[in-house]
Formats: sequence, C-alpha cells, structure tokens
Amino acid sequence: MLSRVLTATTLGVDALLVEVEADISRGLPSFSTVGLPDNAVKESKDRVRAAVKNSGFALPAKKITVNLAPAYIKKEGTTFDLPVAVGILKAEGMIKNESIEDYLIMGELSLDGGIRPIRGALPVAVLARELGKKLILPLENRGEAAIVKGVEVYAVGSLAELIEFLNGNSLMEPFTLGERAAFSPDPGGRPDISDVKGQEHVKRALEVAAAGGHNVLMIGPPGSGKTMLAKRVPTILPDFTLEEAIGTTKVHSVAGTLAPGGALVTERPFRSPHHTISDAGLIGGGRVPRPGEVSLAHNGVLFLDELPEFRKNVLEVLRQPLEDGRVTISRAAVSLTYPAEFMLIGAMNPCPCGYLGDAHKECVCTPLQVQQYRSRISGPLLDRIDIHCEVPAVRFRELSGSRAGEASADIKDRVDRARGIQAGRYKGLGIFSNSRLTARLVRRFCEAGGETSRLLETAVERLGLSARAYTRVLKVARTIADLDGSEPILPHHVSEAIQYRSLDRQLV
Repeated sequence: MLSRVLTATTLGVDALLVEVEADISRGLPSFSTVGLPDNAVKESKDRVRAAVKNSGFALPAKKITVNLAPAYIKKEGTTFDLPVAVGILKAEGMIKNESIEDYLIMGELSLDGGIRPIRGALPVAVLARELGKKLILPLENRGEAAIVKGVEVYAVGSLAELIEFLNGNSLMEPFTLGERAAFSPDPGGRPDISDVKGQEHVKRALEVAAAGGHNVLMIGPPGSGKTMLAKRVPTILPDFTLEEAIGTTKVHSVAGTLAPGGALVTERPFRSPHHTISDAGLIGGGRVPRPGEVSLAHNGVLFLDELPEFRKNVLEVLRQPLEDGRVTISRAAVSLTYPAEFMLIGAMNPCPCGYLGDAHKECVCTPLQVQQYRSRISGPLLDRIDIHCEVPAVRFRELSGSRAGEASADIKDRVDRARGIQAGRYKGLGIFSNSRLTARLVRRFCEAGGETSRLLETAVERLGLSARAYTRVLKVARTIADLDGSEPILPHHVSEAIQYRSLDRQLV
C-alpha cells in the first residue's frame, strides 16, 4: 500500500512543501528513509517505532520505504516524525480518512507517543494558508500558528489523539487566538531612560537615532552610562506593528528562540552578543545556515559593547546587513537570505585604558596604542554609523541630584510623530525611515540650498567627510527637521547633524 502525507520544511524564514510518501510492501522487515534526509531524520524510524507501539498500534513486519519529496532539498530536524508515522499507519489501513491530504502535518514524536514542539511553525502556517490547507501541529506551537489568519490550526498532544481525530472518532475544534490577546506588549517592569542621570546630549542623540532608525556609536570612559543608555533605546522606539511583529517572530520561530507557548514577539528585540562571538554567530551560518544575531535583532536593536574588542573579520561582515537590511548566507547546498533591518548601537572606550581626555583620571596609553585601538574600527564601517556621540563621565552633582530626567514615554511621543511624518512621506516607496533612503531619494527628499548648502560644503572640506558620510549627514538632518515638524532642512538642523560626525577625523 502507498500513502501520501503533506508536511513542510523551512528554508530561511519561508516554508517549503514536502510530500511524505510511505510504501509498505512484502519482503524482509526493514525501514528506510530516502529523499536526502540528515541524521536526525534518519533516526526518526526508531522514534516512530516506539511512539506507534506505545500509542497502541504496531508497525507491520514488512518492508517500509519512506520518501521525502522533493529529493533535491536537504531535509533536517525532527519535524517529519509525525507525518512519517501518519503516512505509515495510513498505508497500513489504520487511518480511514481519505481527505488526509487536506492537512499539513508536522511534529516531533517522543517515545511514549507524545508530540513535542518544533521550530518554524509560523512560516509553515503562512504556507498552509497560501495552499488552502489545514494545519496539524504540537500544542506548544498553536499560538504562533494561529496568528496567521485564514488557516485552520489543530493542535494535538499525542499520536493516539491525532489518529482518533483523523478517523473521525473524536471532535476537535480549530484553535483560535484573538489578535489583541497575542499582540499585547507588557510594558511593566521595563527600564526607563529617566533612570540615567545626566547625559542629556546623549539622550538627544538617541532620540534622533530612534526617530530616523539611525546607527549610533557612543564613546566614553567606563561607568559613564553607555550600556544603561543602550538598554533603554527600545523604550523610545515606536511600538511594533503587527506586520513587523510577524516578520520578527518568523526569524525567532526558525531559530528556535521563541518563548515556549509564545505566539508573537511583541516587543522590539534587544540583542547584545559578547565580543568573543564568531562571524557565523553574528551574521548566521553553519553547515545548514541558521539566523545570526543580526537577524534575531530584526526590527530591533543590536548592541555591540566594547566594539573594538570584536574581531576585525566579525565587524567587517556587518557591512552588507547595515547597507541592505538583509544578509545572504551561501553554502554548497543552499543559499539563504534572512532579514536584518536593525538599529546598531556600538559602545567603546576612547583608548585601551578608557580614560583618554578624562578630567580626573590620567590616561596611561601611548599615542601608538590609542591609534591601534581605534583603527580596529575601519573607515568603511564607521561611515555606516550615522551618529557618533561622546559620553563623558557623569559629575557628582548630577548623580546625587533628585531631579529626574525626561521619561521614555515623552521621548517616544516625539519619535512616533517623526516616524508618522516619514511614513506619510515615503508611502508607496517601500521604506519607512530616513535611515533607509537611497542616494536617489536623498536628492529628492533632503534637498539643501542657500546657507544650508554652504554650511555642508564647509563641513565636508574641514572634516574630510566621505561621500557616504555626507549622505548620512543629510539623512540625520532630515530626521532632526522631522522632529521639529519642519519640511525644509534648515541650517541649524544640518549643524546638529554635523556635530554627530565630528569624530570621523579622530577615529579613522
């Protein structure tokens, strides 16, 4: 007997339909899996045997052949356990449902017949909707799959329960999840930018960065508040839209970092990898490519503390995602593209000891040491960071004062208004913030004439700005004008934007 069951596998953040064909024929008892399976898929036969036996059924003592089509795509993981078991039982006549191909089935089997959670349920739900299929998957994954409207999601906890459902011996209602229930960020307990004493000019720079989606580099001595400030940037960023939340959740679903039973990533990610991370860990990779930190920070913040301590090859691979908003990983067998639209925040000391220019502590570094330390950040990478900001040590008067700074909610209101202006201006162009303006769009929307143009010319000549840095100045000036509610870019907008590039000559 031959049966066919539909399932899926993930490639990047998308799902691909896979047909599980199970054939049972006469011959010596055997169980073979073909269709380019990896070791985890090959091992499924032992899990399937035990799960079927402990669910009250028995595999036939015949020759069992399972094919995973298309055969040219590498199949990996344990998500094929459940469709393989269903396919074999269907071929043996233990499942009477003739409309089994109306379902996409996936799940990992435990030896007692239970069904364990899987990765990539959200992309598979999107595929099921596109194909007009119903979806059967583990209980723990029902929330993220039910977010996709227009697809019936059935969540099962065991193989026996699924067989009863498919044979029509039990009723099971599709799982539904209200959008409001899933998409409800909990702001309670979040840090607030008012916790940071002083550093008002840095908070202003971060406000500009949040309003335009710009990258930031903070430079200051140890203990000046760089990390505190970076961790509070997500609190002044605009709230997630449902579309952004689904895009980010896709990445976390494929990577397996979604919270158990979670439906959506409802708050903007904040990723802070250690400086010992490899280039594959940051960008993504492996024998079968997986998302890296830049993709896990999609639509959120990637914070690189002690930026010069990262290996040079690790920093240099940031160039493509910073420029394109995506990262492509190529291997001999497959080439995958992951989204990587994130806001980069870097932090570093001014020198190896950390106290160059400090008014109270003497720097012990030689000029050569300082130069070598700063040269770890290449000019091309620095050009891609829009805002450079000095973070001096906080004075005692500010630390001991009782005056609270401006709250995150107040700054966020201004950021939301500026983002609203940008959304209206770039409607239909496929971009949503000033940081994503192309050279052609910069000429169209960031026109500077008269006194503003002369000010820019002087800055380019005196600071030796590159063409890319010049474009970045215009983008930041456009954001400052949006925060002011001004359509034309005025000289004082450009002056503030130039101030945020004043470290170019010191760091290259």
